[in-house]
Amino acid sequence: MVFQKIINLKPRNKGFHLITDEIYSQLPELAQIKFGICNLFLQHTSASLTINENCDPDVRFDLNSHFDKLAPENQPYYTHVLEGKDDMPAHIKATLTGVSLNIPITAGKLNLGTWQGIYLCEHRYRGGSRKLVVTIIGE
Repeated sequence: MVFQKIINLKPRNKGFHLITDEIYSQLPELAQIKFGICNLFLQHTSASLTINENCDPDVRFDLNSHFDKLAPENQPYYTHVLEGKDDMPAHIKATLTGVSLNIPITAGKLNLGTWQGIYLCEHRYRGGSRKLVVTIIGE
């Protein structure tokens, strides 16, 4: 079976946001899959996806702080500055983490580790609603 769907994620402010439950709530079809693979592809260049610690909120804070140091705003060497001071740093951050994930499916669930969750990494102050293309290949 091959299945594809676009999920609209709610707008979020800048930061690292757990979206695992939001994905499950918009993807009831997942429960029908015995085993397979799920590809998540974010259709944006200033946000990204990652899998990381899903319990301690300090992880999200520390990730955001570290990324802000890796790609700071208002740098004189940026030439792409028309869309605001957070735009070029957002593109750099999205490049570092990427816009797609492949996750195994087992018995109708994403086979994440005990402490793993899916993050939307919103790199703009107000990124708006984000579109996530979900492709499932499974049985």
